[in-house]
Amino acid sequence: MVQKQLLKIFTGISSFQFLAMFRRGLFYTYLSIYLRDFLKLSMTETTLYATLPMIFSVIFQNFVWGPLSDRWQRRRSLIILGEILAGIGTILVWLIHSFFSIFLVAGYVIIIGLSCIEIFWSMSNIGWSALISDLYPLQDRSKIMGDLTSIGGVGRIIGITIGGYLYDNGFGFRNGPLFFIASLVMFLSTIPMFFAPEGGIKIVQETIKKTENANLNQTNWRRVFIIFTIALVFVNFGRNSISTIYSPYLILDEGFNVDSILLSYITNFRSIAVLITGIITGRMSKKFGDSKIFIIGVIFAITALLITGLTDDLLYIFIGSFLIGTTDVIISASSYTIASNLIPPKNRAKLFGVYNTTFFLSWGLPATLISGPLFDILVGEGFSQVFAYKTVIIVGAFITSIGFFIFLFLTLLIYIKKKHKIIP
Repeated sequence: MVQKQLLKIFTGISSFQFLAMFRRGLFYTYLSIYLRDFLKLSMTETTLYATLPMIFSVIFQNFVWGPLSDRWQRRRSLIILGEILAGIGTILVWLIHSFFSIFLVAGYVIIIGLSCIEIFWSMSNIGWSALISDLYPLQDRSKIMGDLTSIGGVGRIIGITIGGYLYDNGFGFRNGPLFFIASLVMFLSTIPMFFAPEGGIKIVQETIKKTENANLNQTNWRRVFIIFTIALVFVNFGRNSISTIYSPYLILDEGFNVDSILLSYITNFRSIAVLITGIITGRMSKKFGDSKIFIIGVIFAITALLITGLTDDLLYIFIGSFLIGTTDVIISASSYTIASNLIPPKNRAKLFGVYNTTFFLSWGLPATLISGPLFDILVGEGFSQVFAYKTVIIVGAFITSIGFFIFLFLTLLIYIKKKHKIIP
């Protein structure tokens, strides 16, 4: 009976993950191209579509939805409400931006609109993070996260493929198709969540409590969590600093000059890596420990950035894309388990807001503060756009390396002092 119930729960949350990643692949893979190539925003302005919404997201996750979720112990309700409101907001953003014939203004309408929408999406994000830890014991979380990421990878492949076909055939953002489909998928994604439990610490099983209570007695868990979060900031900021410039770099005429269809093949190579790696990550974490798997993931991330930034051969771009997908799974799954082992259940939503901050801000802030300005400065000084893109990517590898050494220091410090095993 318990196995039947767990299967039903997993079916619900995996369906939500599939649809969520379908929507992200369909929409965000091509949005930077639309802003940069069609609406003619500068590179720094283009990065704002990720930065400003993510700032709103982390503010509301940390100071509004996280505390409210812990107080009310409501997870599923936040997810459903957040997706519905975000779906309505997406249609409104398209409608308002379509009124403006001045492309620069239309671009900023999208950026500001997505920032407002992120207030509602942040409800869904914090509810999702806390719900997984509510439902599954520590020893199963890496496997569950890996499996969910793999299922999400399938959704992303389909979304990117459909998005590329639509964008390449004139059915992109300006006339609304990609906005409409993304909004529809948000509405549909709430359906499987009605079959998932509400969550909250009241439903936590005794096995989960026994696994986690050992960590609550540790007097230095907070210090370890802070250092681990700092390491994650550098790792995620470095590897995701190229997220908003990646597509514009590949379609550049004097560079690789790929069209939307070929771009979808490259990004889907990343999704295939997500699918494959998601299946094995949890099992590898159980065998070798999440800390070791996390270190391997960061090494792969640095390697992927170096390959992407140094090559002039499209074959190596495919290889780099595959490694980027591999690191997406390894780092997110292993770091989630490490964080969930450190976070007490009663503070779960609030502190997962802090953890999520390292990911959400990394999808825009480093691009706006580092990648975009560096690119614009280099081009303004007379360097080619190709050289500017490559330099930005190499800088991303350097930032990731800083996080790698901070985490190594944390891991070695724990073992040298022979403390209780806080990091699994």
